[in-house]
Amino acid sequence: MVTKQMAKLPVVPLPSGFRVQPVDSGDVAARLVKLTLGEPAWLVPDMGGPRVYGAAELLRGYLRATQRRRLIVPVWLPGKAARKFRTGANLAPEQAVGHRTWEEFLAENLSQRRPIPRVDSSSA
Repeated sequence: MVTKQMAKLPVVPLPSGFRVQPVDSGDVAARLVKLTLGEPAWLVPDMGGPRVYGAAELLRGYLRATQRRRLIVPVWLPGKAARKFRTGANLAPEQAVGHRTWEEFLAENLSQRRPIPRVDSSSA
């Protein structure tokens, strides 16, 4: 959702050095069901998607999939929270239990919205 909204801008300011590990909502839901139906687990390990991406890489993938071009401008964010993001505190690569990659998500979700061009067999 964030990527979709940012892609609407003519120039996209993107936090410099941020990395993300997108996890599919279906993977999260499956884990929540397992935790809900299982024995009390108290503190459970974090979970993440199968791959870590640079924020710019993630946005470029979306732009490519939607056939858009945007200028991406890296923006240095100050503060402790931004520093934590730059050091990867938001990531869980050792708990990459999600299955669907960003590329698979884009292919599945954007192909449903984009009309498939028809080929006229009489002109082929």
